[in-house]
Amino acid sequence: MIPDRIRLTGIRVDAAHGVYPAEKLTPQPFLIDVVASLRTRPDSDELATTVDYSVLAATIAQTAGAGSVDLIETLAEKVAAACLAEPMIEAVEVTVHKPAAPMPVSVTDVSVTIFRRSQA
Repeated sequence: MIPDRIRLTGIRVDAAHGVYPAEKLTPQPFLIDVVASLRTRPDSDELATTVDYSVLAATIAQTAGAGSVDLIETLAEKVAAACLAEPMIEAVEVTVHKPAAPMPVSVTDVSVTIFRRSQA
């Protein structure tokens, strides 16, 4: 059986992540996509039985905007951990896009996608 999922696409955060010194000084855009697989919930029309996606989006943005990391892989791990702290989320796929990454050739986007499952 395929679990219920919540998909958040294109959460924009301006942050100072990156390996190069200039990236640590000047925030740049990051776009984050999350697909959260939910645990089975009761047949109910109550918000308390699921994940409030507005709260989840705010948590993701806050996590991604806090501090500085070198790798977008590390950023994706931090976002995944924040999502999995929500008891109703069983697994999560996180994609971090870095469209303004310093590159030697023209590219539209650079991204990393990870999948993590709750240990509980």
